[in-house]
Amino acid sequence: MSTAEWLHVPVGLDAERWVTRAGCHKVLAVVHTVTSGQRLLEAVELVEQDPRVQVVFTKAPDVFGNGVEDFLRATEGITLPWQQAVREEFDLAIAASCGALHELHAPLLLMPHGAGYGKAYPTGIVYGLDAQRLLHNGRVLPRSLVLSHRDQLGVLRGQCPQAAEVAVVAGDPCYDRLVASEHLREVYREALGVRSGQKLVLATSTWGSTSLFGRDLLPHLLDALPGADHRIAALVHPAVWFGHGPRQIRAWLADCLDAGLLLIGPEADWRAAVIAADHVIGDHGSVTTYAAATGRAVLLVGDAGQTAPNSAQAVLARRGQHLDLARPLAGQLAAAREQTPAVRRAVSRALTSKPGRSAALLRQEIYRLLEITEPGRHRATPTVGIPHRIAR
Repeated sequence: MSTAEWLHVPVGLDAERWVTRAGCHKVLAVVHTVTSGQRLLEAVELVEQDPRVQVVFTKAPDVFGNGVEDFLRATEGITLPWQQAVREEFDLAIAASCGALHELHAPLLLMPHGAGYGKAYPTGIVYGLDAQRLLHNGRVLPRSLVLSHRDQLGVLRGQCPQAAEVAVVAGDPCYDRLVASEHLREVYREALGVRSGQKLVLATSTWGSTSLFGRDLLPHLLDALPGADHRIAALVHPAVWFGHGPRQIRAWLADCLDAGLLLIGPEADWRAAVIAADHVIGDHGSVTTYAAATGRAVLLVGDAGQTAPNSAQAVLARRGQHLDLARPLAGQLAAAREQTPAVRRAVSRALTSKPGRSAALLRQEIYRLLEITEPGRHRATPTVGIPHRIAR
């Protein structure tokens, strides 16, 4: 993109000449992927109502960047070209992925884009808490590194001690929002077309060849459960949707859709489907972890992958039921239901050490970095939106 296409309002050398509300503190939301963008909105919503603050967005380079333009368009926020964003100064930048952050000129708040820091390399190094992601030329990149659990501090001190000084334990905003939305369960079920007496079985898949979608397990689930008693829905990671293309995903699932599969689109708030579900069959992705932490009966697909020791994902892998394709599915779902209370307690305790407090703590940290007083008005944790089905 040429400099002729750069925006002149609301940021830039002459922006104050053209804006209607002058003197605003500028906050840049750095969106690498659709997944990280969805998490960033949790933080943006904590500050964007302040009349002293102007939020703008940008798309950062990432291998999973497909779909980000449509996501940003849907936010209806101002979007700067990346080339302009790295040549402007901001009062704060917020990101939920790590790529190219050293190019920014702003104090940086860095937060996880999934269920804490649950991924580890084959070497055992925990992704997102490592020096490769947090340092650039020996300098700590974030001014504030958001952790969901106090135990992550120990991992950080072992892997990147320089960054431990900027860490703040602020809980998990996604988990808190799920809990706050439980009372709308019947509303979500109705929106998904689940009839009275039916059990909603939600299949969740992350990306990659070992994921539930990569293993092509959806046809098996539809065949294994009677349609009169069960409704099967699917949540597929945005990296799958936009890595292969929505048209291709729907084409691959055409027979499943004809057989009654409810396919939740990447633009919908997936948390509503988790709350609506009676059972969740999922792989090692974050959605499965959140489902277990909020009391859904979970069956795990495949092994845990490269999960971080003592993470919520690792706890679920140890404590949860694992799907056995050679055994009747209905009996396995019943067994998972019996273990649900114990699994919920263990996974939720490993997921966040600040339950119910994430919004307040994250908001406090944002205003500390902005160096302005935090408004006295505190909103209740908002509920998640109504899910939409992708019809073929």
